[in-house]
Amino acid sequence: MNTNELAYIAGLFDGEGCVTCKKKPTKRADRNNKIYNQWYIRCELAMTDKDTVEWMHKTLGFGWCKEKKYNNKPKYKKQWRWACGYRDALVFAKLIWPFTQVKLHKLEQIIDHYEPYDNNLGENVVDLALEREIRKLENGR
Repeated sequence: MNTNELAYIAGLFDGEGCVTCKKKPTKRADRNNKIYNQWYIRCELAMTDKDTVEWMHKTLGFGWCKEKKYNNKPKYKKQWRWACGYRDALVFAKLIWPFTQVKLHKLEQIIDHYEPYDNNLGENVVDLALEREIRKLENGR
């Protein structure tokens, strides 16, 4: 993957993507239906252009890509989705982090969630602390 592809994917994701990083109550069938607050971490991009979504999936090489079906709304256009979760979402966040603007804070939440515990994913794409300082200076904060 080259820098231009990553920047393009980041732009697409900034406009059409969604980042979820939160705890949500989940009923565990394997534990007598007890409810636990579990982390739900996911990055998702949805659009009606199938070729673009499939290109993104092929270029990244991870996540999943499929059609979103609306059974009770036959007049809706077909929607295609690419998504990844948990550790794949961390890899994705680290890849596009230097190029994002709109989803920057949410992607940082994923990175900050995993970074203290993870030594096996290699180095960041960029030095996050240094990049944060540079962005603060650029934005006049």
